[in-house]
Amino acid sequence: MAQRQESTWAFKFTPSVYAGPQQTTATDLNLRGNTGQHTLWLGQYTRPGEFQQARTGYEFNAKFPGFQLTPSVQVASRGFWGGSLNATVGETVFGILGLGRTNLKDYYNLNFDPNDALTFGVGGQLPNNHQLSLFKIKDNRLHTDQEVTHLVWRHRPDAHHRWTVDLSYKQGRPRQGLAMVQGHALSLGYDHHDVFFKIAKDQKVNFSDVDQWRVAAGWRF
Repeated sequence: MAQRQESTWAFKFTPSVYAGPQQTTATDLNLRGNTGQHTLWLGQYTRPGEFQQARTGYEFNAKFPGFQLTPSVQVASRGFWGGSLNATVGETVFGILGLGRTNLKDYYNLNFDPNDALTFGVGGQLPNNHQLSLFKIKDNRLHTDQEVTHLVWRHRPDAHHRWTVDLSYKQGRPRQGLAMVQGHALSLGYDHHDVFFKIAKDQKVNFSDVDQWRVAAGWRF
């Protein structure tokens, strides 16, 4: 990826398609802009004839020696709002902590993890620009027993290329009192200069009965 000055705005546009058996194909358009420690985004999710939602949000990235703190807020149509506070502690080896809360209004979850949840895990910087992290996102509010465990590998062979692999396992109930569901997901991402591609296969997406493919391609400018 091209290097940019922190004092200027940098943008990332990501069109995505979501499809699966017995599921109406959906699209999402997402535009993110960041300058220095600040990130803003706008998005529009559309599942024709069934559900659509616009959203916007803000994130602040505060960096200190050996510590990074990232609060964020998001609002969406249909009366939704939510926020999160995430932190990494350490550098070569780092701990991962986070907490998320929403107002529980209708929302199509494009994070594909519990939103009202606690995050905890560990990661490390490995030789030759490899990074590995293992973390769990666990419902701690709605009594659904939802939890998703992620193993994420990132590799940047040079300044213009990056690979990302995210393998995850989920288990939990769609709502309190319903039967447990389980599933795996695999996401592969590749960045080439300012263009990037991503493909994912997700079993029981958002703890539903639906298996889903997701494809995204976009660019930075």
